[in-house]
Order: sequence, then structure tokens, then C-alpha cells
Amino acid sequence: MWQRHRLPAVAHGPLTRSTTADVVVIGAGISGALVAEVLSDAGLDVLVVDRRGPVRGSTMASTALLQYDIDTPLTHLEAQVGAVNAVRIWRRSKLALDALRERTRRLGLDAAVDTRDAFYLAGDVLPPRALREEANARLRAGFEVVYRTAREVEAQIGLRHRPALQSFGHMEADPRRLAAGYLNVAVAQGARIAAPVDIVQVAAGTRAVQLRTASGLTIRAAHLVFATGYELAKGVPSTGHAIASTWAIATRPQPRRLWPGRALIWEAADPYLYIRTTTDGRVVCGGEDETFAGADARDALLPEKTRRLELKLQRLLPHLDATAVDAWCGSFGGSTTGTPTIGAVPGMPRCFAVLGYGGNGITFSALAAQMLRTAILGGADPDRDLFGFSRR
Repeated sequence: MWQRHRLPAVAHGPLTRSTTADVVVIGAGISGALVAEVLSDAGLDVLVVDRRGPVRGSTMASTALLQYDIDTPLTHLEAQVGAVNAVRIWRRSKLALDALRERTRRLGLDAAVDTRDAFYLAGDVLPPRALREEANARLRAGFEVVYRTAREVEAQIGLRHRPALQSFGHMEADPRRLAAGYLNVAVAQGARIAAPVDIVQVAAGTRAVQLRTASGLTIRAAHLVFATGYELAKGVPSTGHAIASTWAIATRPQPRRLWPGRALIWEAADPYLYIRTTTDGRVVCGGEDETFAGADARDALLPEKTRRLELKLQRLLPHLDATAVDAWCGSFGGSTTGTPTIGAVPGMPRCFAVLGYGGNGITFSALAAQMLRTAILGGADPDRDLFGFSRR
């Protein structure tokens, strides 16, 4: 769907000779874009490389429904990692989303960004009673959230028979334009983007990282960041990390049929459904996730998954025209806790990675940019123990 809009040009070209940089970022999607922008803003010489080209990987498959809520409810995460750490993770996710919104606004990026409320519907993961307990846990942690009865939900957004948690300050965007915007800011700050460049070997040492390309060129850098999405690089531990496939549809523009406030809607269910709108009045609906990554098998299911999503959307919001005019699928990385892994790669000095994005991919990309900036500049992020490889 995002290809309906013209992508801003992103300056890039082939790597024609061996070179050096303070930091090499592998991956020119949204994660690489956010990391490159904050590091170039800090005055570092940043080189972004990608084997496809800018914004041509899994970023295009994102529905860019951006929330601080992670896939694992707070009450469930407390049982997995303890109440204190669960609250810290949720709070840091909220901080990252707020910072992304504020930075995007400050930089003046045109990426169809809007702030939205969200309705989290009761489902098989959190039935109504458990949903009330989830609301209380979030209130204790300092989040602004309201438990809405089924009658209140119907009055506010026209959705019947489903109680929900209403929360505030979430975000939606065009993921392609958002990534391109951050890449262009990075370039304006001195970053370079080389593509297509395929890195085939990484030699990490205590003084520098040496990379070799498929064409035989070398890149020497003080630091390396793997921002390759679900496509894990050799040497990056995959323990606790799994790859899943997801499907999405978009309807025709129908602004007069949309619910008041155009709140984000998603379910406390497995698999869950998630719904958002666009600036031109389309409805985007995604879900039907399955834990496999084979592209051929994933793509072959697109017609069947499209029909299922159309049916689920129609049942949930019967006043809409749920017919898909766009349908697509993609793969993403996830973890057992719904949290990402961000930090130094064990056994690879001066190398950092981000993996396990889950349903909060872009929010966690913003979190990664914050944490990696601190690490590469020699600081110690106060939440590094929550997301580092050592916790796996």
C-alpha cells in the first residue's frame, strides 16, 4: 500500500573503493535509518550499507501502527521477568515512542504521522476480568489507561460486544516515508549510504572491525551495527529469537464510514487482529500471524489470509467496506517475551545488533537508536540489562 505514494529520493550509490568509517550500519530500513540519524547527529562518520537499497526490505511490509504496548501484556510480562523489570520495559517503550514522535516533529519529516488513542479489545489472551487486572497493573505503573465496558466501546467507536482498555498518545505513520526521511536527515548530517553492497565477512577485533564485500572491497570501522531486521547475520546469537510471518490488507478510501477519532484497534488474542486508518481514509487491517518464515509458503497463503482478514474486519466493524484493494505479507523477528534484543554482540568486539522486534518493530527501532547511541559514545544506558544479549 505504501508504494501508492512517491518515496522521497534517498542519495545512495555503489561502493567503488575500500573505505573507512566511525560506524558502519548494515541495513537501510527503519532501524538503520534511526540509528544512522542519531549517530551522525552526534558527529560520527556513518556509513550505511544494504544489499538491496534504501527502504526495500521488511520496512515496506510494516503497518506502522506504533504503540508503546508490547505484544506481551504487562501482567503476563510480570510473571515472566518480575514486576519491577516488566514495568521498566513498558516505561522505556513509552519513552521511546514519545521520543520518536517528538524527534520526527522537530525534524519536520513528512511521513503521514498522527497521534491516536488505542482500544485494546478483550480476547482469549485477556478475557474481560483479566483485562481489568491489566488496567490496574498499568495504572499502578503510571500509565494513563481506562477500562471501557462493551457499552462504552460501542458508544465511542461503534464496535459491539467487546470491552476494551483505552490508552492514549500512540502514533501512526507511513513507514516508507518515515525511514526515507530519517535517512535523508542522516545524509544531510554527513552520513553516506552505499547500495547495493553485500557484506560477506566480518572480522571483529579489539581495535577495529574489518568488513569485506562480495566484490572484494574492505571497510574498516571503529564500530559495526547490525540493523538487518529478521535476517540475522552470521555470528549474531539467535537464542530466544524466532521468525514469524504476517499478512495485511488495506481497503478503499472511505472517510465517512470511519469511527470517531480513528483510534487504533487491536485484540488481546492469539493470533490478534490490529486495525488503523490512513490520512486518505483507508482502513488497514493486519494479523493472522504464523511462526514460520519461508517466503514462498508465506506468499502462497496471501489469497486465503486476505479473505480471512476481510471477514474478520467485516464482523468487527460491519458498517465498513472490508474489501481489500491492497494485500501484502512479510516476516518479522520476535521473542518469547515480546521484547527486543539490543546491545553488544557476544564474542564480536565493537559490534552491536538489534533483533526480535515483534509487533512493536518501529517503537523498538527508536529504542535501539537511543541505546546504541549511548553505547557507541561510551556511555551506559540504565536499561541495558533489560535488553542485552546476556539476558537470553
